[in-house]
Amino acid sequence: MDRNFRFGVVGESIRSGAELAGTARRAEDLGYDVLVLRDHFVTEPFGDQLAPMVALASAASVTSTLRLGTMVLANDYRHPVLLAKEAATLDHLSGGRFELGVGAGWMREEYEAAGMPFDQAGTRVGRLEESLQILRSLLSGQKTTFTGEHYRVEGLTVFPPPPRRPPLVVGAGSGRMLGIAGRYADTAGILPRALPDGTISDEITERLPETIARKVDRVREAAEAAGGRDVELSMMVTPTFGPDPRAAAAKIAVMRGWGTSSAELVLDMPSQFVGPPEHVAEQMLARRDRYGFTYYQVPDAAMEEFAPVIPLLTG
Repeated sequence: MDRNFRFGVVGESIRSGAELAGTARRAEDLGYDVLVLRDHFVTEPFGDQLAPMVALASAASVTSTLRLGTMVLANDYRHPVLLAKEAATLDHLSGGRFELGVGAGWMREEYEAAGMPFDQAGTRVGRLEESLQILRSLLSGQKTTFTGEHYRVEGLTVFPPPPRRPPLVVGAGSGRMLGIAGRYADTAGILPRALPDGTISDEITERLPETIARKVDRVREAAEAAGGRDVELSMMVTPTFGPDPRAAAAKIAVMRGWGTSSAELVLDMPSQFVGPPEHVAEQMLARRDRYGFTYYQVPDAAMEEFAPVIPLLTG
């Protein structure tokens, strides 16, 4: 694989402007490439969150090289024309450091708390696919006219026009979403599938090597059919450090409710990295060769502990 590794911090425990600035500066100092923020306005499951677009503009003002992204915005919360305007402005204010991550929206509880209809998955995914087409066109500086089932745009451009279209990131777990990521995204974030009840699957099968390999293949097939596109593969991970990888894997298996007998399965999971930093780096190299993953994000709570891995893969 020719693509270099990138590493991001998910700012999921940031609750104030001071914490935001401190985390952004520290991430930059430690050698991380990107700070990403989630998009939720209910407390669960990650705690209270700052509004991502506004917060990232603030983070841009206290950093100089750190890229800034959303992981990921729920498409239903923002019309794509308004989102393109915000993205273009944030990209301009950050000196071209913005990465726009978008998903179909999955948390039923959040929709219902805000009084928004939680439509069937097919409808939400269809809206996202149209939205991505509009976003790609507007953020590429094109005068955009679009007529679809969900959106209609007539002869619009975006200001300020980005000198280079901000990268689009799509989080995907289901077959249709993975295909959309392959066709439209610059980065595909591989996730467990969202369930019809508005939660994310915790099934162990969603995390096993053969499942992840199928998901990666789906992205690549769609990217190839769309003209041989080169799509970066990404995953959120929570590494577990310690001198004994097997003991760490057993601890994870019990904590996740999979049972101690699943420890061997945990060791092979593409989303699980266990052991000392050198072993984690070796795992990441092996999984780049096997699956193609080169962009990993870790929670801000693990930012310091994970930092020694970065120079092992980017030095």
